[in-house]
Amino acid sequence: MAMNNMSTNGGNMGDKNIRTIDFKTLFRNNIRNYSMFLILALIMLIFAPMVSWRNFGARNLTNIFFQYSYVLILAVGMVQCIIILGIDLSVGSVCAFVGALTAMIYNSGAGMPMTLAAALVIGVSIGAFQGFWIAYMKIPAFIVTLAGMMLFRGLTYIVTNINPISLKDNGYSYLATGTVDEVLKLGPIVDTGSFRLYPASLVMGVALVALYIISEVIARNKKIANGFEVSSTLIFIGKLATISALVLVLAERFAEYRGLPIVVLVVGTTVFVFHFILNNTVLGRYIYAVGGNSRSAKLSGINSELITFIVFCFMGMLAGLAAVISTGYMNTALPQAGLNFELDAIAACYIGGVSAGGGIGTVVGVIVGGLVMSAINNGMSLMNLGQHYQYVVKAMVVLLAVFYDVYTRRKAGLG
Repeated sequence: MAMNNMSTNGGNMGDKNIRTIDFKTLFRNNIRNYSMFLILALIMLIFAPMVSWRNFGARNLTNIFFQYSYVLILAVGMVQCIIILGIDLSVGSVCAFVGALTAMIYNSGAGMPMTLAAALVIGVSIGAFQGFWIAYMKIPAFIVTLAGMMLFRGLTYIVTNINPISLKDNGYSYLATGTVDEVLKLGPIVDTGSFRLYPASLVMGVALVALYIISEVIARNKKIANGFEVSSTLIFIGKLATISALVLVLAERFAEYRGLPIVVLVVGTTVFVFHFILNNTVLGRYIYAVGGNSRSAKLSGINSELITFIVFCFMGMLAGLAAVISTGYMNTALPQAGLNFELDAIAACYIGGVSAGGGIGTVVGVIVGGLVMSAINNGMSLMNLGQHYQYVVKAMVVLLAVFYDVYTRRKAGLG
């Protein structure tokens, strides 16, 4: 890895004793991560002139999160399954099954907190059921979850009697389509009639930017104190400014339509929790170790069966959460709900940099992959193209993403 001080990076002389990485080396070492963001930006820009820039509109960006948040939630669980060389083909059927059960629970008079708790418990139970067969009975995840796909689809038809279950009121749908400003009854802070700004997302955006900058500065200072390489000051400031600007622009887009979507908080919390687990806990290290080489992990004393079981419990829990979101968005529990959910989640993972060989993948990466899929769907919908065209485009994107993974691994001598 090339190392340069700030005098060779275009920085100032105050960093002359700090070991820094030049931009070219930094980009080359993180090309998998950066390429995802570039692809997302490119897709948005390609569609923009074809849809009169409506894809950047406040209403459209908010609706993207309303419509496709279930993909992001499922992708967070799916990435862990793929990291350990597993997969879950049943998540779509599980979403339909849990959605039907929770609709009945909610209609019985249970409040939304109890309904959500029930969804998570049912999801974890389903994940534990499938995880048991995969981890301890040594049946391939593909077979177990394929059976689960058929099992829970059939149970959904039995439970619903192949009839939609209408929700008794709009309380269930607040989690999927409501906003913080509406729930808290916060009026706009700017209202000119044709232009409004609601406060919650602006406050949240500023708070997130402040926390992000503080955490990045602390992390960089720790690396410097311990003699690790860091990016140059100019690159570091550029990174902070770019990400902060993106967060604030998105916050302004939310504020201009209806305020901060509750589902954004749900997705954000999910991403934060599982990003922390995978990157800052022993469990996370074990998950990567099992995916990288399960035999070596076993010899190192890692209980790979337990790790696999836990991962599928996580997947079940997130499928339960996605079920509530998708059912709330439709405002009814449909027996045919969840079709192709698993394909969208898997596609988001591979587009987001997850390796087909296991052991590689990040939560942030699959979120970007999910946004890529959402941007493609949304752009083609705004162009009034049929779903059959969307299938063709998404198929090619997934194929190219996996080819890119295989090509880069082969070039690096990893397979």
